[in-house]
Amino acid sequence: MSSTDTLPPEIAEEVPFVPSPDTPAASGIPYTDLKLITPLQQALEQVGYTRCTPVQAAVIPYALRGKDVIGQAQTGTGKTAAFLVPFMNRWRPHKLKGPIGLIMLPTRELCMQVANEAIKLAPSRKFRTVAVYGGTGYQKQLDGLSGGCDLVVGTPGRMIDMLSRGNLTLQHVRYVVLDEADRMLDIGFRPDIERILKKCPDKRQTLLMSATVPDEIKRLTSRYMVDPIHLNLSPTTLTVDKIRQTYLTVEKERKFDLLLKVIDREQPRQCIIFVERKRWADALLRKMKPVVPGTYAIHGDLAQSQREKIMAGFRAGKVKYLIATDVASRGIDVTGISHVVNFDLPADIENYVHRIGRTGRIGKDGVAISFVMPDEGGHLTEIENTINRLIEQDHIDGYTPPGRRADAAKVIRHAGDGPPADDAGGPKKAVFGKVKKKYSARL
Repeated sequence: MSSTDTLPPEIAEEVPFVPSPDTPAASGIPYTDLKLITPLQQALEQVGYTRCTPVQAAVIPYALRGKDVIGQAQTGTGKTAAFLVPFMNRWRPHKLKGPIGLIMLPTRELCMQVANEAIKLAPSRKFRTVAVYGGTGYQKQLDGLSGGCDLVVGTPGRMIDMLSRGNLTLQHVRYVVLDEADRMLDIGFRPDIERILKKCPDKRQTLLMSATVPDEIKRLTSRYMVDPIHLNLSPTTLTVDKIRQTYLTVEKERKFDLLLKVIDREQPRQCIIFVERKRWADALLRKMKPVVPGTYAIHGDLAQSQREKIMAGFRAGKVKYLIATDVASRGIDVTGISHVVNFDLPADIENYVHRIGRTGRIGKDGVAISFVMPDEGGHLTEIENTINRLIEQDHIDGYTPPGRRADAAKVIRHAGDGPPADDAGGPKKAVFGKVKKKYSARL
């Protein structure tokens, strides 16, 4: 399946010299050191890519050599360019029918983002990218495929649909990427992914990008990849150090008033406000829209055209506040997000990590503030144990939290297996163990 000759003879060329894959990933090597083809180098410069992020510095040299690669990295680390650049560097004009590159992603939003990035990095005006995903009409996507294309970016479900209709052919595919692989498996795409991979030629290069590599992904890689290089670029802890994480205790009926106070104090550049239910997103939007200009909501019940319009506005900075459900937690990759507010704590603890990961993108500082109701103290403790980090209590001038909460928090912070206090009386940042059960029932 994997070969250094990853494209058909009529469009393949010898891979140019690249730095040793042993180059330290954190070095931020200049893109000029990769000796890429001139049109691609120019495209990178035009979009402002001058130095590789750690994930790009680690993945690209191996991928340029035709190796199968497992790139384990969080979102917001620049991994899209890590898998697009090697493919773009080997592309040459051709007359083959159907795509020679295939990228699978879990959500429509991610498909649009990656497709737009591919268009920006295209080494030629002849290079054609087609995005295929559900929730929208077929005709535009069918027209794109029928006209011939180089790269198809899409969700597995819509790809299977196109294959069954005979509108998509994979016989010339030589480069396959599974992006957000763990997320695709979580939402049940594994059968579709396997059907698609079986229809691709054995002689291909495969890259898999994932925040985590559980056993299910290992089974997938052992079956469909050849001697893959596993590059683990995930942080030792689940959250980015530069994200300032705090919580505020609040009764349910006072959440909206507290949100307005947080916005007034923080003055976010751009902010995502996470809620647990679609109807709650709509309810919050009705309250917020009249008093906070530039607020919109996005969730699965919106028409695809509405979602695309809202996301385009968010990327352009015209939408300042975005109320979102977890359907958007892995589908938004906007570098300008300065704040995340967990208006509702996520029921699934892992979603906490994905939510706050929307800020602090590619090394930038970010702020994550969580609203915690009096009966959710235990859930907050579970989140802290999972991320192996203490989330400090915040205070808002002019707002008085529920009376018993502050005392309870103080007891938990300095009791049992919790972290010891430093000289200033605050918790040390050292790794800490699980809080004893008798202290975990926060009030």
